[in-house]
Amino acid sequence: MTPITGYHLITPEDLSWRPSNQMLIPNADYLERTGSQLLGARLWRLPPKSANTWHKHICAEEFYFVLEGTGRIRIGEDTVTVPKYGAVHVGPEMMRQVFNDTDTETLWLILGAPDNELAPGEKFDIKRFWPEDPKQLPRELEGVNWPPSPQGG
Repeated sequence: MTPITGYHLITPEDLSWRPSNQMLIPNADYLERTGSQLLGARLWRLPPKSANTWHKHICAEEFYFVLEGTGRIRIGEDTVTVPKYGAVHVGPEMMRQVFNDTDTETLWLILGAPDNELAPGEKFDIKRFWPEDPKQLPRELEGVNWPPSPQGG
């Protein structure tokens, strides 16, 4: 993996918000235009009563920082509450899932390094990141219908 040269200014207008593939959580990738291979940085806007995927990483550490609201994250068997401007640093092999069991939106900044965890030529193996059902919800969201259907139902 090669570090970038120079620097990149990223303004709010540069961000492209889109729903995540599996859980439809709005997110914006800060570094997608920079070519960074060593660091990932995304904003994740969790609506009330929602969750991101239950997952882990091969070698990437992740730093979860709450910008708005109260953060909740499931790490292994633990559920951690993170106050506004608080953070959690999680190692690669730990299963984790940010979720929002409140009635207000939560905004997370999530940094990960390295951003590309596969060796050159290595094939992606979904079970290395999602060894269990990635759409399972934490017990705090039992009975909630998330993710919503693509038709909005």
